[in-house]
Amino acid sequence: MKDSLLIIGASGHGKVVADVAIKMGKWKEIFFLDDNPKVKNSMGIDVIDDSKSLSKYIEHYDIFVGIGNNKIRKITHKKLQAEGASIPVLVHPSAIIGKDVQIECGTVVMAGAVINSSTKIGEGCIINTGSTVDHDNEICDYVHISPGDNLAGTVIIVECSWIGIGSVISNNVKVTKQTIIGAGGLVLKDIIESGTYVGVPVRRIR
Repeated sequence: MKDSLLIIGASGHGKVVADVAIKMGKWKEIFFLDDNPKVKNSMGIDVIDDSKSLSKYIEHYDIFVGIGNNKIRKITHKKLQAEGASIPVLVHPSAIIGKDVQIECGTVVMAGAVINSSTKIGEGCIINTGSTVDHDNEICDYVHISPGDNLAGTVIIVECSWIGIGSVISNNVKVTKQTIIGAGGLVLKDIIESGTYVGVPVRRIR
């Protein structure tokens, strides 16, 4: 761990990531990188460069990808790993993390989230505000669990899927890769075909 943290992305998701990092109190300095040249400061934190200049900061900063889009976050995270960056895990102090929970680098756990025992969270995931992830879940790399989602026990969410705000996933259900569950969706059985699903219970629309 290094004394300073650099967050890639200074817009909505990046701001919440920064707030988590501030509340953790582990870094003396926090800065942003952002590709919008008009953004010089965000929530009182300086934007010091754009993402094209990322390589020159690898040696001296912990670096975290504050980008909400799963695919872009994955690409950026993989680039950081290839260059040997120090990538932390961010966990808001109000989050509740159970026993024997594994959380991989580049994942952020937001305020009020609950992750119960024996759950595995992959790289570059977002476990968003007030969501609950119950026992023995497997949340694979670059998944976004949105605010207010409730996942029952023994759920598997495969890589790069996005579970929309306020959704419910029943126990012993697997959601395949690159799947979107619309806001308020109810998932009662396995989803084996990638696509977008909405409704109560969900149905595939594309």
